[in-house]
Amino acid sequence: MDRMATSSTLLLLCSLLLCSYSFAAAPRKLVLVQQPPLVLKYHNGPLLRGNYTLSLLFYGRFSAAQRSIVVDFVRSLTPTGASLPPPSVASWWRTTASYAGGDVHLSLGPQLMDESYSKGKLLSSSDMAALAGKAAAGGGHRAIGVVVTDGDVAVEGFCSSRCGTHGRLAGSAGFVWVGDSARQCPGQCAWPFHQPIYGPQAPPLVAPSGDVGMDGVVINLATLLAGAATNPNGDGYFQGPADAPLEAVTACTGVFGSGAYPGYPGKVLVDPTSGASYNARGLGGRKYLLPAMWDPVTSQCSTLV
Repeated sequence: MDRMATSSTLLLLCSLLLCSYSFAAAPRKLVLVQQPPLVLKYHNGPLLRGNYTLSLLFYGRFSAAQRSIVVDFVRSLTPTGASLPPPSVASWWRTTASYAGGDVHLSLGPQLMDESYSKGKLLSSSDMAALAGKAAAGGGHRAIGVVVTDGDVAVEGFCSSRCGTHGRLAGSAGFVWVGDSARQCPGQCAWPFHQPIYGPQAPPLVAPSGDVGMDGVVINLATLLAGAATNPNGDGYFQGPADAPLEAVTACTGVFGSGAYPGYPGKVLVDPTSGASYNARGLGGRKYLLPAMWDPVTSQCSTLV
């Protein structure tokens, strides 16, 4: 099942419903409502397990600094990244091992660049699948094709209904697409690093890399990789309808730290030098802000801090 309309509602819903917060302190809670337990049902389908390679294709004109933000994030997911003390990118990813699929080990594969916009700047879902196939080519059934589109590329459904997606891809383990939203919809797909379109306009958090769009890409990439691992074919772990499921991370929309509630992303760490907000350390001294992931052991949205 092609799930191009799946999983990308994370930050779109955030912008519509959850995007008021304070950088210095949490807003006052006016009403405390007891929420029902969050349960992602396992639908008995196959999950990813074992070793996989992430092959990256940067579609458009990305600077070396922008590409390195994504590359270093992927490198931080690997066993090498596990050497970092928590909270780290690797310790965040380790939650996926609690799902029925077991351990999923990711490694960085080939990196391709398409600076000539070979399919133009208006991409359909079929265009995206073709680009993902190019990224994963030669990697076999253990390759995941990852496409990152530049900020001036319009993709079918981007900003209006999704910030990215994951799905099946013939001959590989699947694909992931995410878009740089800095020019088109940062209030939807790069929150909490940009003010939301709707709701109270509190100051945004400071992006760890200094690039709002690319830090938004990392949030969405993390979200979709978790979905690809725990619900690769649409019959894994999810809540709700199969054609618009809440997955491992989208079920925890708007939660980045402990104490989060609608309008407040939760308690996160702040770099004393740059003032940037983060909750995970990566290789090369990188810092990232990663969304909470549902933990099947506790049936809770697990945060790093």
